[in-house]
Amino acid sequence: MSAAVVLILVVVVLLLLGLLAAAIRIVREYDRGVQFRLGKLHKGARGPGLVLIIPLIDRLQRVSLRIVTMPIQSQGIITRDNVSVDVAAVAYFRVRDPIRAVIAIENVAAAINQIAQTTLRAVVGRHTLDATLADTDRINRNIREILDVQTEEWGVEVTLVELKDIQLPESMKRAMAKQAEAEREKRAKIIAAEGEALAAGRLAEAADVMAAHPLALQLRNLQTLVEISVDKNSTVIFPSPLMSTIEELGNFLAREQRAAVRMGADGTGG
Repeated sequence: MSAAVVLILVVVVLLLLGLLAAAIRIVREYDRGVQFRLGKLHKGARGPGLVLIIPLIDRLQRVSLRIVTMPIQSQGIITRDNVSVDVAAVAYFRVRDPIRAVIAIENVAAAINQIAQTTLRAVVGRHTLDATLADTDRINRNIREILDVQTEEWGVEVTLVELKDIQLPESMKRAMAKQAEAEREKRAKIIAAEGEALAAGRLAEAADVMAAHPLALQLRNLQTLVEISVDKNSTVIFPSPLMSTIEELGNFLAREQRAAVRMGADGTGG
């Protein structure tokens, strides 16, 4: 075999290997391939796995099926009560139909970003500032539903939208801080007033009880003086009404003791 024939065989083998390498495409599990033959759509979405194409005639465009995170840049929005706020958000979407995502629109992410900005401005603008701050879940849901309807014809599903940052003007921040402080002071005063009212009621009840039982009042005074006298450095002066109360208490205890003795004697005699 001549050298020329060997050279030709080597060239042919190399060409075949090159054509085979150009004809083989590997589509990963999270991708799908959209195949065009001479510029026309050929078959459906291809993959995952090994896909064969005709070199120079076919073109395979890969489309990811994974969820894409897309930040929505902060923008100034006027709320329904004429308050200017800067709102930033984030959207999550994924391709459901690879063919429509390639044929129906040129750049899915850019288109969704533009629609998301206008939708965010429109939805937040329909709410007051208080509603925007308090009901972000409903606003997120409304934006997602609107985007999902608009992107359905592109074969794209918007899975989630979240407001991630709401910036208020400095004057509004100061006003809200003062309002919150005033609200805290109001609650503290209400709690203190309720406590004083409860204490006054209990004192009134105690006063009624003491008025009905003068001896109990004097005993309470005696208990207070005893507590004070615990301190060795203190000098306690007993007022004369208290001394008479002590005398009355002694007489009462003596009467009770004599009565108990008589009852014991009567029982023994029986």
